[in-house]
Amino acid sequence: MRSTIYHNPRCSKSRETLQLLREHDATPQVIEYLAQPPGKDELRKLCKMLGVRPLQIIRTKEDLFAELGLAVDNGYSDEQWLDVLAHHPKLLERPIVVRGGRAVIGRPPQNVLALFQ
Repeated sequence: MRSTIYHNPRCSKSRETLQLLREHDATPQVIEYLAQPPGKDELRKLCKMLGVRPLQIIRTKEDLFAELGLAVDNGYSDEQWLDVLAHHPKLLERPIVVRGGRAVIGRPPQNVLALFQ
């Protein structure tokens, strides 16, 4: 079973998670989501696998969040938050690892180990 990581090589936690993942899966699929942004359908699927709503995978402390005039209490629907993520992938929480129909956020990196149990 192959793993997939939504990865940002500039992020230390993402790099640590990728290294840990490679120790358990020699050939994970690496998606650099800033270069290959996931669409709304893919984001919706990730949220379902994670068991979260879209707002929960948005980096609300990222400068871009404030620059866009966003706020967690602005009343956006899940679909509107998916639109935000699809148009601004920099706001996506990272890294996200998928394996066998399940997903986890690699913060801390050891979270990915649950996918191998």
